Amino acid sequence: MSSNIRLEKTCQHCSKNFIAKTTVTQFCSDNCAKRAYKDRIRSKKIEVAIQKEFEQKPFNPIVTQKEFLSVKETCQLIGASRWTIYRLIDGGTLKASKLGSRTIIARNEINNLFK
Repeated sequence: MSSNIRLEKTCQHCSKNFIAKTTVTQFCSDNCAKRAYKDRIRSKKIEVAIQKEFEQKPFNPIVTQKEFLSVKETCQLIGASRWTIYRLIDGGTLKASKLGSRTIIARNEINNLFK
């Protein structure tokens, strides 16, 4: 059973006027519907990426009080990657000590790095 309803509507994607045969039609063509769908998916991905960026671990305030720091804590304090810290250690720019399998960096060595 077909309907004789004809409504003048505006496309939600391209803003053109068109004649709709149903009351729920939002787009003037299949292409506009597909493009709107892709835009929705793209915006959801961007929102997820932004949320992940804000959900990163916050700075640990205890790090500022310690005299000896691990590589991970040094990364948080300086804002550099783990590999950058290891490159500085290998290059001799940053002095570190090994405690078993852990690498420990003195606070004054980090301060000397920026002098």
